[in-house]
Amino acid sequence: MPLVLASRSPQRRAILEQLGVDFTVVVSDADELLDGDPVETAVENARRKALAVSAAAPTLGVDTVVVLDGAIYGKPADEAAARETLTRLSGRVHEVVSGIAVVEEGAVRTASATTRVTFRPLDDATLQWYLATEEWRERAGGYAIQGRGAALVTGIEGDYLNVVGLPVATLLELLPGILQPAS
Repeated sequence: MPLVLASRSPQRRAILEQLGVDFTVVVSDADELLDGDPVETAVENARRKALAVSAAAPTLGVDTVVVLDGAIYGKPADEAAARETLTRLSGRVHEVVSGIAVVEEGAVRTASATTRVTFRPLDDATLQWYLATEEWRERAGGYAIQGRGAALVTGIEGDYLNVVGLPVATLLELLPGILQPAS
């Protein structure tokens, strides 16, 4: 039975496809928390997403947030908010926290992953260039490390795929049987 992914994220889909996981997408419209303890917030949002669409198949909910100085930075509402977020991240180390929830046969299992990301100092020309790409749209923290946002980053400590949107090692802890041999 295929996994149900409760997410509209094309990055999460791409990661599952890369792994050869059989899945379907059912977008969740669950209300998300926007503040609180970052790990608890991400895990609760993932749980809400998975429960909102739970089906007969195992259902996966994921939520990713960017954290700097204890503050959560989700998806910027507009270019001005993206500029403000990227300016705060400039030259600093922040954390990318993902919550994962799996609903299977009525039981909910959760986990989280945290990756530290270091941004290089961003001058106005670099900020303008990146904002003009519009890649910041629908991205926690206003950047996409797997795209042009890679130019903003000098290093990471932890799971790269967590920063993209789905920490595979953590997913495999919750669903170790998800990987199937190629047929």
